[in-house]
Amino acid sequence: MSNEINSKILSGKEVAASVYKRLEESIISLSSRGVVPGLAAVLMGSDPASEVYVRMKTKRFAKMNLHSETFYIPSDLKEHDIADLILRLNENQKYHGILVQLPLPKRINTAKILSAVSPEKDVDGFHPENLGRLASGNPRFIPCTPKGILEILKHYEISTQGKHVVVVGRSNIVGRPMSLLLGLKNETGNATVTVCHSRTPDIGYHTRQADIIIAAVGVPGLIDADMVSPDTFIIDVGVNRVDDDSEKGYHLEGDVNYDAVQGIASAVTPVPGGVGPMTIAMLVENTVEAAENSLTNRLK
Repeated sequence: MSNEINSKILSGKEVAASVYKRLEESIISLSSRGVVPGLAAVLMGSDPASEVYVRMKTKRFAKMNLHSETFYIPSDLKEHDIADLILRLNENQKYHGILVQLPLPKRINTAKILSAVSPEKDVDGFHPENLGRLASGNPRFIPCTPKGILEILKHYEISTQGKHVVVVGRSNIVGRPMSLLLGLKNETGNATVTVCHSRTPDIGYHTRQADIIIAAVGVPGLIDADMVSPDTFIIDVGVNRVDDDSEKGYHLEGDVNYDAVQGIASAVTPVPGGVGPMTIAMLVENTVEAAENSLTNRLK
């Protein structure tokens, strides 16, 4: 049951709208020089969540008059054929960014495929070179979801300076880069970071000490009311399909029990409408930045 006083909603939709507005000038400037930022998305198989994300991405790129193309490949395609496709996309100047939609089938060496993407076109920030640059504090591209989280915190003036941030989840997509970014010596860092995961014995012990909780573990409702201290800021990255009796047959839930933390947390992102829209906004921003970088390199 919800508490009488609700927590503030940290709307990813609102923040994303401000990002798109901010990018308009850069897009117009590139267009005046004959450059239209372009993204190639590689989608293997037929994962429903991946297909939804790619459709939303395509819609947003079209709305902003940017170029985007999705390369649908069968789930039984051989690894070297996927790598060959990526190498061709690396050489195609029409695409400034390349996105390999994860997860790939288990038989595929994901690290090998991600390493095939040119670091200059790796708008997801997953290439080893780009991860190394991020860890050293000199990122080329910040992974989209962590970058979106930082943008939400900045938009709502939630400072990380000297704060204790507990990141629940250690994936290469969110948890690990998030913890690195928060520890950097800069405006959106300088935090004391604790990383919890599936082998952490008592996650609640750590989250109760947090000023900011970032939940990115993929377990519906894991973060409950008894795991949150008053006035904590919560960023819920989880998007979990939970079966129900509705017409769709499911609904979406985050990693946080949203209703239970109302009135305890100072503010929380909703699911959907929180981090999700920011991931797409940051993909657009990274692609625009890749186009600007390509133009700069061409003029050298």
